[in-house]
Amino acid sequence: MRITVLGAGSWGTTLAVLLNYNAHQVTLWSYLKAHAEAMRTLRENLDFLPGTIIPDDIKISSDIQEVGNQVEMLVTAVPTQHLRSVIQQLKQHNFHDVIIVNVAKGIENQSLMTVSEILLDVLPTLRKDNIVTLSGPSFAEEVSRQIPTAVVAASANIAAAKLVQQTFITPYFRVYSSEDIRGVELAGSVKNVIAIAAGIADGAGFGDNTKAAIMTRATVEIARLGKVMGARQETFAGLSGIGDLIATCMSKHSRNRHVGEEIGKGRKLSDILDEMVMVAEGVPTTKSVHDLSIKYNTEMPICNEVYQVLFEYKDPIIATSDLMTRDAKGEV
Repeated sequence: MRITVLGAGSWGTTLAVLLNYNAHQVTLWSYLKAHAEAMRTLRENLDFLPGTIIPDDIKISSDIQEVGNQVEMLVTAVPTQHLRSVIQQLKQHNFHDVIIVNVAKGIENQSLMTVSEILLDVLPTLRKDNIVTLSGPSFAEEVSRQIPTAVVAASANIAAAKLVQQTFITPYFRVYSSEDIRGVELAGSVKNVIAIAAGIADGAGFGDNTKAAIMTRATVEIARLGKVMGARQETFAGLSGIGDLIATCMSKHSRNRHVGEEIGKGRKLSDILDEMVMVAEGVPTTKSVHDLSIKYNTEMPICNEVYQVLFEYKDPIIATSDLMTRDAKGEV
C-alpha cells in the first residue's frame, strides 16, 4: 500500500519505520526542508528520534503537494493545533478513496473540534467513513525499539478500522478495532491534561496516594465528558482510556507529565515550553477541555484546576487543597 506519513516527529518517524517493516511503500513528510534533507543524508532523525535507523526505501520529502498525490493511506502525525494549516495545503486533492489515519491527541482551540472533525472541516472530498484514529499507550521511544505495545484503531466505519488494524499490526505492535472514534479521540486528548496534573503532584512532592487518586478520579471526569458528547462509556476503560492514562501519568517519556512536574517545582509554563523540542499537546488541550466543560455544563474539577494553574497562575498547593476540600460525595 502507498502510505504517506505527515509529520516527522518521533511518532511519525516511528510509524513510518513500522509501516516499512510491514512492506508498505512509505513516504515521510517533514515541514522543514533542512530536516528532510538531514534525514535523507543520515537515514536518522537526530532531532526527534536519535538511534533509530530510517530504511533506505522510505522516501523522505518536504514537498507536501508531491506526497499528497496518489496515496492510498495518509497518516497525520501533526500536532493538533497545527493540523488545520498543514491539511489546508491539500484541500484540492481528491481524498474520496483515501483512508486518513490520525495519530495526534488533542482538541483544537476555539473550534473545540477533535482531529476527525478538523479533517472533515478542511477536506471537501474526504468521507467520514474513511477516517480512523489510532490511539493508546504507545510512546515512540518504546515502539521504535519494538517493545510490545497495544493500541486501538477506531472509526465510524468498522471496515476502515479493521483495514488500519491489518495495516499496522506487527508481532510487537498489537492493534485492536473499535467503532467509537469519538470516545477514543476524547480519551486520548483529555488524558494529556490529567498527565499534567499527575506531574504537578510529582513536582510538588506529593506521593503515590495522590497520583493514584488523580488518575482514578480522572477516569470519572473523562467518561462524564464523553457521555454528554456521545461516546461509549466502555471505551474509557480500554486502551485509549485507562491504558493511555496510566502510561502518560507514570512514564518518564511523557512530555505532559514533565510539564506538570516542572510546574509543581515552581517554574513558569513559558520557560518550560521554551526549552522543549517536542510538543506537549496537553497544554493547549487544557484550554479546549475547560471550554468543553463549560459548553456541556460538565463537572471536571481536576481539569479545571489544571487550567487555573497553567493559565491563571494558581498555586499548585492551593489547587490540590481545593480539590481535597470539595463537598463530600459518593464515589459513583
